[in-house]
Amino acid sequence: MLILGQILVFLAFIGLLGWTAFARSCRTQLQAKSLEDWLLDSAGLCVQGMLIPLLQATVIYQLYRHWLPLSPGKLHASLIVTFMLSFVAVDYLYYWNHRLLHSGVFWNIHQVHHTVTHLDVLGTSRNTIWASLLIIYLWVHSLFLYLLADPAGYLLGVSLTSALDLWRHSQLTIPSNSCLDRCLSPWLILPQEHAWHHSSQLPNCNYGANLKLWDKLHGTYYQANELPSAIGIATPLNFTQKLFLPFL
Repeated sequence: MLILGQILVFLAFIGLLGWTAFARSCRTQLQAKSLEDWLLDSAGLCVQGMLIPLLQATVIYQLYRHWLPLSPGKLHASLIVTFMLSFVAVDYLYYWNHRLLHSGVFWNIHQVHHTVTHLDVLGTSRNTIWASLLIIYLWVHSLFLYLLADPAGYLLGVSLTSALDLWRHSQLTIPSNSCLDRCLSPWLILPQEHAWHHSSQLPNCNYGANLKLWDKLHGTYYQANELPSAIGIATPLNFTQKLFLPFL
């Protein structure tokens, strides 16, 4: 299941990257990217795609071996339950984690992610390189992979969440009122809705990752069928600050 999940995420990334390269408007935006943006996006993808999984499988896993009185694999649950744990329950935790990142001192760190001015799959992981330490995925995923006797369903949820995250940061939108839109729109945060989260007009909305239920439940949902006119924020931070120390 781990290999299948990795293949799912890889195919989602390659597919969206290919679509971005061939769609004329997106290709033009890629060509207009500054060197600083390319470096930030590349660093973020390397951290999120390679370093974080490595930390989860080694350092964080070993920390739980020392911290927890339980030996690995003590939690038994069905495939469906472990999938829902990952895709739904952890998604709700992330909703509040994301809202926290938009407040106080945490915003100074998270703001780097919002310097993306044109959404594309390459900017999905743009962030200060250590910002992932503040995101629950690093800690919660490692915890359940340690506890679960069979983490196959949980890993499927993690992989699907990652693939949806790539799609959500692209401009590959679904036509309104299409069959696919009617199937997905009641449940999932779509790219055009997440784009409003990145907009300079309404940045404090649509915090959810997978499900829009949490935003609707807590009054932060903004419905949109079109992309906003302006994406991203301006910041006086230089490249080194964005990458390592995003504080003025």
